[in-house]
Amino acid sequence: MVSLRCKMVVKEELKKLGLHFIVVDLGEIEIMEDITDAQREELKNALINSGLELMDDKRSVLIEKIKNIVVEMIHYSDELPKINYSDYISEKLDYDYTYLSNLFSEINGITIQQFIITHKIERVKELLFYDELSLTEISYRMQYSSVAHLSNQFKKVTGLTPSQFKHLKFKHRNQIEAIGNKDQE
Repeated sequence: MVSLRCKMVVKEELKKLGLHFIVVDLGEIEIMEDITDAQREELKNALINSGLELMDDKRSVLIEKIKNIVVEMIHYSDELPKINYSDYISEKLDYDYTYLSNLFSEINGITIQQFIITHKIERVKELLFYDELSLTEISYRMQYSSVAHLSNQFKKVTGLTPSQFKHLKFKHRNQIEAIGNKDQE
């Protein structure tokens, strides 16, 4: 679950099943009562019909948690963490970063760093689209060492400079859920 809409869908499906939840957060649900196999299957099918997935595999859940941390950090926070992303993710999940990185690469086919970069560039595209900040301000906000570094990374990912993107008539932006997913690109 990487959006508020996803959380609303999950809450609604839980209510339909008469299940009471303590927490419905990005990638995580805590339910008050024990869930029967029939309720679990019904929830799984309802989520699939809504374009979501119920995950049981601990590795898949961990991968989703990594993705959710990155999405929250880049798209829903006013400020990026002041520590290395690797330290931030490792602290949040209480796992060694090397383990997380290897697992993520094995399952997704890209590194966590590549996943972060694609999300940062998508966020930059959003900020350029709304045209409220200068490129220097965007560079600072997204913690690039310089405007040149941002511009080079932007061009490497999109094939365009930020200025070229800004002047496009139809600016293409990706849905957050699709960014960095090898089967959705």
